[in-house]
Amino acid sequence: MGFWDSILGRSTPPKADLDALFAVPQAALSLQTEGFAPTGQGAVCYRSGEGGAFATVEQQAEQLIATDGSQVARTDDTYGFRWFSVTKPPGDVSGLVTDLHAVNSSLRDAGFDQALLCSTVVFTAPEGRRMALVYLYKRGTFYPFVPLDATHRDNALELQVRGIVDADITVEQDLSRWLAIWGAPGL
Repeated sequence: MGFWDSILGRSTPPKADLDALFAVPQAALSLQTEGFAPTGQGAVCYRSGEGGAFATVEQQAEQLIATDGSQVARTDDTYGFRWFSVTKPPGDVSGLVTDLHAVNSSLRDAGFDQALLCSTVVFTAPEGRRMALVYLYKRGTFYPFVPLDATHRDNALELQVRGIVDADITVEQDLSRWLAIWGAPGL
């Protein structure tokens, strides 16, 4: 932050730590010991950009990931965010994280890192419900999200998951930042 930024009260958002995603496979092992199963689904959420440069980055990331047999899809939600979804075999959490990291890195390297919102890695809870570990780029933290239906979430299970993965990943301590991501791919 520069001198004038501090005088005028402006702040610079922190840089996203994209490598934090590589802690998810260890968290997945902890979750599996408690009955959670990886689905092989994950996604990167970002604000879509204008122009040819942004479209080119998305296409290149899609081509890169699709070469290893992963299924890739891009969808827009009602809030103006784009979801770049990746599907791999359920047991390949490391490969899924590597693909998600490739999307993140492609956007960052092209100068679009401020557009990144979150990444998700989806699991099935022992009761059969879907659960996602959500990584917030701007905070550098994770939190669990367990939807019950289109408007309600299972807070008790989310807190249980926090206890399971707390030693493996940096969990967001401020519960008000555990945002609901209704309609996220895989959930």
